[in-house]
Amino acid sequence: MLATVASRTLLGLEARSVTVEVDVAAGLPMVVIVGLPDPAVRESRDRLKAAVVNSQFAWPVKRVTINLAPASLRKAGPAFDLPIALAVLAATEQLPADALAGITAVGELSLDGTVRPVAGALPIALACARDGVHRLFVPAANAAEAAAVPGVAVYPVRSLADTVAFLAGQTVIAPAVGRCEDGPEPEEGPDFSEVKGQGSAKRALEIAAAGGHNVLLVGPPGTGKTLLATRLPTILPPMGWEERLAATAIHSIAGLTTQADGLLRARPFRAPHPTISAAGLIGGSSPPKPGEISLAHHGVLFLDELPEFHRDVLEALRQPLEDGRVTVTRAAHAVSFPARFLFIGAMNPCPCGYFTDRRRTCHCSPRQIQGYRRRISGPLWDRLDLHVDVPAIGFAELSDPASAESSAAIRERVLAARRRQQARFSGERIGTNARMTGRHLKRHCPLPPEGKTLLGRAMSDLGLSARAYDRILKVARTIADLAGAEAIRPEHLAEAIQYRSLDRLVYG
Repeated sequence: MLATVASRTLLGLEARSVTVEVDVAAGLPMVVIVGLPDPAVRESRDRLKAAVVNSQFAWPVKRVTINLAPASLRKAGPAFDLPIALAVLAATEQLPADALAGITAVGELSLDGTVRPVAGALPIALACARDGVHRLFVPAANAAEAAAVPGVAVYPVRSLADTVAFLAGQTVIAPAVGRCEDGPEPEEGPDFSEVKGQGSAKRALEIAAAGGHNVLLVGPPGTGKTLLATRLPTILPPMGWEERLAATAIHSIAGLTTQADGLLRARPFRAPHPTISAAGLIGGSSPPKPGEISLAHHGVLFLDELPEFHRDVLEALRQPLEDGRVTVTRAAHAVSFPARFLFIGAMNPCPCGYFTDRRRTCHCSPRQIQGYRRRISGPLWDRLDLHVDVPAIGFAELSDPASAESSAAIRERVLAARRRQQARFSGERIGTNARMTGRHLKRHCPLPPEGKTLLGRAMSDLGLSARAYDRILKVARTIADLAGAEAIRPEHLAEAIQYRSLDRLVYG
């Protein structure tokens, strides 16, 4: 007897269609799995037999051949357990064969027949909706995220026995109800009102949030660099529905979705340790999985102690910072992941950390300081729009009982600036000033004569590159947006130039 059922396998962000074919024929009792399965799929043979028997069904004492088509596509992970088990039961007439028509199933089986969660339920549901599949069976733990996709009836299944009973018409499983609207962000969390002093750094982060600019915080230990970075997501605009789907899909592939409604509510904030490898940051393994920069998609990537990261890790950031995508290439295929994030780095001014601290003495030589800062290459340095000094905080500021400005108040200004950018770039896939091209700079960033003189002097004095020139114009445009100005004025340009002051210290 032959039975088939549809399933899916992940290749990057794409959920490819797989047909599970099971043939039960006379012969020595054995199970053969073909169709380019990986070790996790091949190991399912013993797991499947135990799950079927412990669910009070009979495992055929015959030759069972399982084919995962197409054979040219590598199949990875344990998500084929449930569809294989259903096809085996249909092939042995323990389940009506026509019950599997028009459905797609994914799920890992435990030895007692319980259906365990799998990675990638949301991308699988999105692919089903695109391909016109209207009935999707997923583990109950994955149902919330999969049900967020309209147009697909998502059935949450808890065990193999429950699934068979439903398909045989013996019981009822209600489709999961998804939340297809913008959900509220968590009410509690970090807030800028908790940060004492550091007015200039807060101003720089406000500019970064308003225009989507990358930031580097430089200051002695204990000055609040990490405190500031962790509060940056609180002043970014709330995620829209499409952003939530895109960000959650990446987390789903990585097996990191834990939200009750299945979708991320707050923007991602990723802060990997300096010991991370290039593959961990960019993505890798086989099959390719998203790295930290993709997990930060539509959110914030924070690298603390930036010079302590391996040079190859930092250099791997350069292209994603420009393109908003990263491509992981393997021998068989190349997979592209989105990586549109706001980058914030933090570092000490010198190896000991106290070069700019008036309270402590720095014992580093000029050569040591120069070498420390040059661990960040020139091309990467150019891609950091705002270089921000974070000085030590004095007792007066720390003991001031007055509350600092809240994240909500700062966010209102950020949202107003973003609305101006949306109107400016209406009909274009840009969104923020940081993503302007040369054509947009020419159109939207004209300078008055005094502005040209000011910028020309800065280019000469600081030894700025052409990329730094463009980034100054983008930052100045954002500062003008925050001020509600139609044109860039000299004071906007002067503030933008001051955020490039470290260029001369490092490469001057």
